[in-house]
Amino acid sequence: MAEDSNVGMRAITLGAAGGPKWWGRNDVDAGISTAIIVDGRVYLVDLGSGASRQLARAGYGYSDVEAVFITHMHSDHTVDLASMLLFGYSDVGPRQVPVIGPAARGKLPPLTEFANSQPNTVRADEPTPGIAETLKRLEGAYSTDINDRMFDYGSPSPLESFAVTDIALPATVPFDANNNVAPEMEPFVVFEDPRVRVSAILVDHHPTAPAFAFRFDSRYGSIVISGDTGYCENTIRIAEGSDLLFHEAIDLQVMEVRMRHYPDPKRREAIMSHHRRAHTTAEDAGRVAQSAGAKALVLHHLVPADTPLANWQQASNTFDGLVHIAEDLAVFEV
Repeated sequence: MAEDSNVGMRAITLGAAGGPKWWGRNDVDAGISTAIIVDGRVYLVDLGSGASRQLARAGYGYSDVEAVFITHMHSDHTVDLASMLLFGYSDVGPRQVPVIGPAARGKLPPLTEFANSQPNTVRADEPTPGIAETLKRLEGAYSTDINDRMFDYGSPSPLESFAVTDIALPATVPFDANNNVAPEMEPFVVFEDPRVRVSAILVDHHPTAPAFAFRFDSRYGSIVISGDTGYCENTIRIAEGSDLLFHEAIDLQVMEVRMRHYPDPKRREAIMSHHRRAHTTAEDAGRVAQSAGAKALVLHHLVPADTPLANWQQASNTFDGLVHIAEDLAVFEV
């Protein structure tokens, strides 16, 4: 960490593990979440399991947070939204913290070819909410707690502390949630303040859509967060010339071995088909970094999180720059 933590640009991997699972590895156990720190102010990307607690362990609170960005609506990236809403609001003070993330998908994904039957849709009236509707539903889910505190001692409604925005895609982008999840496009600005400009681009985490990568540009340099994605040209585009590229990584060989004895062969193949299509191997993450001309690559959202370190180092086979393997609460300077 820099001598003065209130000057400069750095990233802290609050959590480096991917997937809706607790892996039990002490140094990579918290859910995926990254804090971008610019001149002492915090910009959060994703809120996986334990993210808010990790933020406190890193020495920050929601009083330090300028904005929150969600790459996509999978639970391993959003589960700590509830902690932010219910515990973070009292830290925010009289201002509103922007929370920026995907709009509603708009339609259900296609049913996998490996399905044994048609599932019963959850909330068929509105089954694929975006970030704004999700936070409204979270507030409703905790209405007993919230109403108790409002009526008993005058607490405000937690959502009053957050300005929640669904990301609107440029009208020229031919996005379709089932048929064109990451069309070729240019990054577009979704947030800007005196310290940082944040751009977004669609990436390919099919069938989850929309899914975004984010780029943070400041006077000190640039940091890119890939979000969850397979190998994607849009990731290369937004990461061009970046100082730090944080890219997700999966070890497919380890996953294949672990899934070998899964009791339902159709579901096993459906899961592995998703992993092959929607995630990126360490070597492919290296290819993305190499093509983008990134100065350094940080692998995070590690799946499985307990994969041997040497497996992740395979990114060095395809990338000439520095390769780092993230751990919880690791600090990376620009």
